[in-house]
Amino acid sequence: MTKKVPLYINGEWVESKTDQWIPVLNPATQEVLAEVPCATMDEMHAAIDSAKEAFKTWKEVSVSERARVMMRYAALLKTHQEELAGIICEELGKTHEDAMGDVWRGIEVVEHAANIPSMMMGETVENVARGIDTYSYTQPLGVCAGITPFNFPAMIPLWMYPMAVACGNTFILKPSEQDPLTPTRMVELFEEAGAPKGVLQVVHGTKEQVDVLLTHPDVKAISFVGSVPVGQYIYKTGTDNLKRVQAFAGAKNHLVVMPDANKQQVINNIVGSSVGAAGQRCMAASVAVFVGESKAWLPEIRDAIAKVSPGHYSKESSGYGPQINPQAKARILGLIEQGKKEGADCVLDGSEFMAEGYPKGNWVGPTMFTDVTVDMEIYKQEIFGPVLVTTNVDTLEDAIELVNNNPYGNGVSLFTASGFAGRKFQHEIECGQVGINIPIPVPLPFFSFTGWKGSFYGDTHAYGKQAVRFYTETKTITARWFEDNADHAQGPNMSINLK
Repeated sequence: MTKKVPLYINGEWVESKTDQWIPVLNPATQEVLAEVPCATMDEMHAAIDSAKEAFKTWKEVSVSERARVMMRYAALLKTHQEELAGIICEELGKTHEDAMGDVWRGIEVVEHAANIPSMMMGETVENVARGIDTYSYTQPLGVCAGITPFNFPAMIPLWMYPMAVACGNTFILKPSEQDPLTPTRMVELFEEAGAPKGVLQVVHGTKEQVDVLLTHPDVKAISFVGSVPVGQYIYKTGTDNLKRVQAFAGAKNHLVVMPDANKQQVINNIVGSSVGAAGQRCMAASVAVFVGESKAWLPEIRDAIAKVSPGHYSKESSGYGPQINPQAKARILGLIEQGKKEGADCVLDGSEFMAEGYPKGNWVGPTMFTDVTVDMEIYKQEIFGPVLVTTNVDTLEDAIELVNNNPYGNGVSLFTASGFAGRKFQHEIECGQVGINIPIPVPLPFFSFTGWKGSFYGDTHAYGKQAVRFYTETKTITARWFEDNADHAQGPNMSINLK
């Protein structure tokens, strides 16, 4: 009998009474691992009611005790990291190393949540006027909800509910229906860490269930990570219903290469950041922009990418795994074909790749295009697969203009040995995460994760302060500055947070 993924409502694991079940498939074999329910409306309302009731007592728990729950939870996640990675490998197809990283980046957020007492401190000023003092307090909002994608089933849920719960809120998690087994196990560990009954709920489903969270008056804040159309829908629907919403959407991340950069470092970093994780990450470097003479490195980059071989997670030689489902594979192959028709030069074509021993897997081999122009669909669309598109410009100014004209603003990187070029780039570029000699500039939890333009919609203060929204954007820069020249590939790390 196929395993039924349970709901988690009011501290109890329960089998849904729905008649709508979605199969959870192993993307390398199409084996049915489990069935996930589309929760009934009664079950959705029961989860919200439970979270609302639990908030009455959870918000009164001392901030120190809330922090201790997170300390215990972080310890349990570390103990079970291998187990969780194994679940990710099976239901998402990631390589073991990639799955371990998925869990670890989530653990880092839980460690950050354990520091919540200092983050919940308010402010005070005496004599704001004669004999009048003013105090501000940071208070929880109430019931919060998170809607998470398939590509990081550990890390992205852990971005959300630990921070929300540590702040004194209660939380409803709606994970991706394509890989729900990882978050299910993580919530079991959260319960084991001592989280009180009702503080966290887990529901499953699709648009119908999400709409309940977006419209119910008792849900005060929504966090989402996913595609652009869905992100826009969630932001608009949530805010129309007077909720705080933070929606991380699409990306078209550029990696800019200057001629003075360290060539081998550039090659190594382009390979990993473009086709790693099967390209299924919002911070993938999907466009490489070569400035001036650096375009001469294109053949060597193609040869390096060609050496990456996708495969089953059980094989150490596997560079990355399959796409999440046949529909995702078909979309990627369609964009590859369209790129050829539009005149881009496909110097490496992974369309026909098939991993040995796994003929039913959703495989796409590493693919690379040169001579791509900004009017081509492979440049305009987020491919979300192991496809690198490249273009050439004459100057750093041209590269900055190209990036800034793109409708997305999630992440960008520059590789250079010039401090002047690095300073100019990080100051003028219009993206939330900026890397200098760093291929994927994902900040650690104590910095802001801050997409700009079409990559992010909403309120960066959704879970903590009931305060005025600051109409500014945060740019988080992660830089590796070389002491003498580009050959110093292990120079000091430096992070700068500009507001």
